[in-house]
Amino acid sequence: MSTTGNYLQSVTQLFKDYKLAGEKAIRQMPEEKVFWQYNEESNSVAVIVKHLWGNMLSRWTDFLTTNGEKPWRERDEEFEPGITTMQELWSKWEEGWQVLFDTLEALTEADLTRIVQIGHKEHSVVDAISRQLAHYAAHIGQIIYLAKMVADAPWQSLSVPKGKSPRY
Repeated sequence: MSTTGNYLQSVTQLFKDYKLAGEKAIRQMPEEKVFWQYNEESNSVAVIVKHLWGNMLSRWTDFLTTNGEKPWRERDEEFEPGITTMQELWSKWEEGWQVLFDTLEALTEADLTRIVQIGHKEHSVVDAISRQLAHYAAHIGQIIYLAKMVADAPWQSLSVPKGKSPRY
């Protein structure tokens, strides 16, 4: 397998790992805390999920052929409360990730050298994917941080538990 083929496999696995980390963190939160925000300038986990969903739909729908910043996207609205139930949260979460994974699965090695547009800027496909990986990782980190702050039960580590490093 070529280096670029390994890239698509590797990046897909990284996205899956971040998705799973976010899910594990959210599941450790009391439901009402998923909608809590520290202050007016901060985001609740539900708002972060709403933003990820909007971004994923915009970036990954017709990824190779249309601008990644779709005219129908309401980015500012993504940062307003709107998700009101856990069912809606999980529905948007799954929908966004599915669009991403369907797009990645359809990409070929030859696609990696293509140029895509996001807003007013051109990106290689590899750069566009890397940009989104970094963006989503940052938001998953926010979700994990919030979840750890508000978890009622002892936190179940998402990676190597404290004091267990020698095992790994």
